[in-house]
Amino acid sequence: MLQDKDRIFTNIYGWQEAGLSGAKKRGDWDNTKAILAVGHDEIVDRMKQSGLRGRGGAGFPTGVKWSFMPKEVTNRPHYLVVNADESEPGTCKDRDIIRHEPHKLIEGCLVAGFAMRAHVAYIYMRGEFVNEYRALQSAVDEAYEDGLLGSNAANSGWAFDVYVHRGAGAYICGEETALLESLEGKKGQPRLKPPFPAGVGLYGCPTTVNNVESIAVGPTILRRGADWFSSLGKENNTGTKLFCISGHVNTPCNVEEEMGIPLKELLEKHAGGVRGGWDNLLAVIPGGSSTPLLTKDVCETMTMDFDALKAAGTGLGTAGIIVMDKSTDIVRAISRLSYFYKHESCGQCTPCREGTGWMWRMMDRMVRGQAEPHEIDTLYEITKQVEGHTICALGDAAAWPIQGLIKNFRPEIERRIEMNKTVTQAAE
Repeated sequence: MLQDKDRIFTNIYGWQEAGLSGAKKRGDWDNTKAILAVGHDEIVDRMKQSGLRGRGGAGFPTGVKWSFMPKEVTNRPHYLVVNADESEPGTCKDRDIIRHEPHKLIEGCLVAGFAMRAHVAYIYMRGEFVNEYRALQSAVDEAYEDGLLGSNAANSGWAFDVYVHRGAGAYICGEETALLESLEGKKGQPRLKPPFPAGVGLYGCPTTVNNVESIAVGPTILRRGADWFSSLGKENNTGTKLFCISGHVNTPCNVEEEMGIPLKELLEKHAGGVRGGWDNLLAVIPGGSSTPLLTKDVCETMTMDFDALKAAGTGLGTAGIIVMDKSTDIVRAISRLSYFYKHESCGQCTPCREGTGWMWRMMDRMVRGQAEPHEIDTLYEITKQVEGHTICALGDAAAWPIQGLIKNFRPEIERRIEMNKTVTQAAE
């Protein structure tokens, strides 16, 4: 269990002031000039040594991602873009960082931007986050007034500006290239890669897109040292992580814990345990709604890290943990997620545009048992035709929950089909 002294987000619950004076008391903006003084490449190297992996879902090593930016700045300026378009059902960590610890994010923008030789950061925020937007914009204004941003940011000699941009509520704009398209004022649709954003990103310039949590932890890692961060968690899964726990638990919460903490321990120590006791657990979605669910027997020994969850056929994703007890209509729950992904598809790729609709309509019939047993295999085959055949990962996100359902709860789908057949025959 993570000790209080190792926590990065010490105001995630908003018990203290979110503004600049409160942030400075918690250690933010503490001699930021000294961090920047170590130099661009040294900051990137220390982030690599820390082992930090992206906290937005993919888990790509953050320091390595920063190192992809060109070392030379030509006539194309470099940009940092922060992905605050948190729209994954079950995930609510970034909004709490923005609401209660905005200066961690802003200082992180300066440090990360400096490391990749950028003078500008854009924070692309989900449009529905109205109060969070106000908190963040207020914090940005405070940082400018205090000289922490601007022509001589934190008295470092480095000019740095931060702009907060509000999106219009499209889930697809959480995909980094769709986000860039939207930021440029175009329709939010993913770009083909390559070229990757580090070469051709925002306005055709070298760009790095990072999640809020990935950027916000940077200054603390650099202050306390890469060795401190890498000593927490597990090998290849180092450091701390914000976990969002919702659903059928007694005390839903956001909590910062060590990577690799056992799922059962996480739920029982921080979320008050499963409603009705552990034996009442049916399934857990471990990493936001797009990750395949886990059954109770797997949850008994599962640890919350990228590698263990991948080995179990699912993923850590954003660590948005959705707990479902035995009162859950599991087929209906996954059908509801299917509707979400159908609704949020941008329609650019045919497998996703057509396939998400097919999957939802089939799931909707299976909720009522109005299907034939062989259609379960047909549905699975459709998920495989969508997965891996689209420009971005929304196709995968739509397919995986259904694959998890069929893998783990096929008998329940078959039971419904049989029950509906029995009821229909009796009515005749």
